[in-house]
Amino acid sequence: MKFNETSLQGVYTIDLEPRGDDRGFFSRVFCRDEFAELGLETNFVQFNTSFSRIKHTFRGMHYQLGKNAEVKVIKVVRGALLDVVLDLREDSPTFGKWTAAELSADNRTMMYVPRGCAHGFLSLTEDVEMVYFVSAFYDPENERSVRWNDPKFGIELPFEPALISDKDAGTRDFDPAWHLGKTA
Repeated sequence: MKFNETSLQGVYTIDLEPRGDDRGFFSRVFCRDEFAELGLETNFVQFNTSFSRIKHTFRGMHYQLGKNAEVKVIKVVRGALLDVVLDLREDSPTFGKWTAAELSADNRTMMYVPRGCAHGFLSLTEDVEMVYFVSAFYDPENERSVRWNDPKFGIELPFEPALISDKDAGTRDFDPAWHLGKTA
């Protein structure tokens, strides 16, 4: 695996290094030792999948607070999407900044999202399926989301979402007290 730093501290794209022959190829998508060498999370408690049938479906920007703050590693297994990460770590020099990368079944690139960052994605094709590892269990009380078009952050998508859940579309404007868990 080749770990590529992004413009956000602690956020990486990961390129696989397939070894192939006439039959096809083999590649690791996770190696505890390689992740640990960079100080990245090595303990994952769930492997999840998400499927978006319609092109330009947007999901996100989701994250969790406190002990349920999670690391995510995202890999697309069918189709293509634009993966977006927003840094909401108050002590980070890249707080409030975002980055994005195209992840696809063809390029096999993965995204590493550290704790304290919101994550979302826009499907670029129909029938997009992704798998992702998470380091913490889902906790609805500590779940938060940021609206992708909140003017505070200026996230730019290449296409207006064609489909977005009412919950994601109705997320409130960024409020540090609520979004960062400073009040109940």
